Amino acid sequence: MTLSITEDIRSITDLKRNTNSILEQIHKTKRPVVLTVNGKAEAVLLAAKEYEKIANAFNLLKLLIPAEEDIGNNRYKEASAFFKEFKREKTISG
Repeated sequence: MTLSITEDIRSITDLKRNTNSILEQIHKTKRPVVLTVNGKAEAVLLAAKEYEKIANAFNLLKLLIPAEEDIGNNRYKEASAFFKEFKREKTISG
């Protein structure tokens, strides 16, 4: 999701005057639009589906943090060792 400086940075006034065209742009390009007030970035406007994708990816990353910490602290087992122990404890043959 690369930002186009010439197309994706718009003022709040522009949003008020051209809401429909800006929404069409967001849906067509799948890029966010940065809204400015007095020349400074104030907010980001994003299509709902794109927001959901980003939110889902972020939530997945949050789930991976404890796993990365375990690896960093050497709290893991190789898969083959884990399954051998699991089968032995659960008396599963194979």
